[in-house]
Amino acid sequence: MTISTSGLHHVTAIAGDPQRNADFYLRTLGLRMVKTTVNFDDPGTYHLYYGDEAGRPGTLMTFFPFHGAPPGKHGNGQATATAFSVPEQSIGWWQRHLNEAGVEASRVQNREGEDVLTFHDPDGLVLSLVAHPQPDPRDPWDNGAVPAEHGIRGLHSVTLSVDSEEATAEMLGGMGLTLSGQEGNRLRFAAGAGGPGAFVDVVVRPGAERGLVASGTVHHVAWRAPDESTQAAWRSELVDSGVSVTSVLDRQYFRSVYFREPGGTLLEIATDEPGFTADEPLLELGRALKLPPWLEPNREQIEATLPRLDLPSENNPERLAS
Repeated sequence: MTISTSGLHHVTAIAGDPQRNADFYLRTLGLRMVKTTVNFDDPGTYHLYYGDEAGRPGTLMTFFPFHGAPPGKHGNGQATATAFSVPEQSIGWWQRHLNEAGVEASRVQNREGEDVLTFHDPDGLVLSLVAHPQPDPRDPWDNGAVPAEHGIRGLHSVTLSVDSEEATAEMLGGMGLTLSGQEGNRLRFAAGAGGPGAFVDVVVRPGAERGLVASGTVHHVAWRAPDESTQAAWRSELVDSGVSVTSVLDRQYFRSVYFREPGGTLLEIATDEPGFTADEPLLELGRALKLPPWLEPNREQIEATLPRLDLPSENNPERLAS
């Protein structure tokens, strides 16, 4: 393929209770709620987007929270870990912060020259905070529960677990990612010049059990395309190479196409445009339930179906930390 991605756009996972999910990602991790909407394919379920101040591509972690959803199973054929980028000097602060929040975390490990702190969210989703020696120029959300100097800068990487690496590596190479390192059974691929937000690790586990996507697991991993014309050209190249790709879907804040890499993980190509200010001002992101035009006529029914979700005021950090 002749088109390359510049890095990760977002990661979408399945959660259980939406209130518990929001409390963790807003209060414990200090991200901003940049959009409160619904799963367009299942409007009785929220779709919650967390990220930086504007929800820029590469900072986004999103969830479909199904109250009472059964737990998933981590294994081959899925993204088994999601990592966020933090400043190099902040790992110690995060260890203390997570401990005070009652979140059990691993010891800090050094991998690929980076300090890695691993833990789980309330539904069992595997998360890591990674301090990369290369400075991350992205600004954190500075009005949340975490001091800006320690704040999450955005996504760092995802980890895909596979039986064998050859076909997955070939597809990643076709997307413009190159092999940049290897430690044992872990191969690192980088988009462009690499750096936080542009990495995917592939862990090879021959014969390991397949994963089951449900609560506490990643649903899909999205890669960036700058605009719709690039996305369309990329889709055509995938189809011509024999990959089964969906039609272009309107997600209101970006356009999407989906396909599976040979190891089994669902991937997406998402456009950078139009962004999260398409239907509400920057200062008001995430505060109100937003629906796409085709669902707006059903707002009353949708609101009656969705569980109550209490979001803390962004202008009251004390309430965020309570």
